[in-house]
Amino acid sequence: MPTTILVADDEKNILELCRLYLVKEGFTVETAIDGQEVLDKVRRSRPDLVVLDIMMPRIDGLEVCRRLRKDTSIPIIMLTARGDDVDKVVGLELGADDYVTKPFNPRELVARVKAVLRRATSRVEVDATVDVGDVSIDPGRREVTISGKPVQMRAKEFDLLLALAQENGRVLSREQLLSRVWGYEYFGDSRTVDVHVTWVRDKLEGSCAQVQTVRGVGYKLVAMDTPNQPGQRGT
Repeated sequence: MPTTILVADDEKNILELCRLYLVKEGFTVETAIDGQEVLDKVRRSRPDLVVLDIMMPRIDGLEVCRRLRKDTSIPIIMLTARGDDVDKVVGLELGADDYVTKPFNPRELVARVKAVLRRATSRVEVDATVDVGDVSIDPGRREVTISGKPVQMRAKEFDLLLALAQENGRVLSREQLLSRVWGYEYFGDSRTVDVHVTWVRDKLEGSCAQVQTVRGVGYKLVAMDTPNQPGQRGT
């Protein structure tokens, strides 16, 4: 069955350029010109990946990304025309998998689409459950439980927790986490990792697993003898 890519941009020339190169690589391509159309098409046709422009009419791309992440883990690549890193960081914090800055080489977009799809495919492969303290992480089902009780996690929170858990207490630098979880080259601001670590710590409160900061290096996940208490941050 062909892989379907939904490309969303209000500039028709960009839509046609993306369509041309993606179809040439064997993808089926759908298009949308505003945020509401993206949400409608995702509900109806469930594409395999969304290429999403940030600046769109009706509903902007960041809000679309936020809404999609509430009930789906569909891969998202953000398009941004802005020169600073703010939109990139915000988009990634909202759950986007990658970003491309305009103007872009369409071959780069195709390469990033393929890379994100490969990562998405590898994430759904069934792996052994990982246990840290009373926290159990099931990669195949993408489920987390604490003492048998389910914990709701956003896609990137789950991926971050799993990456740390699979290291058996070894430290991962921010750059390594960016590469493993977000899959893009480090561009000078690791704040997105720190924000997601804070969210994961909140989800682990009351458990016997803790994300600890190793100053000047990164983070590690360790099993504790006693449960985390509110406000105990692992720093």
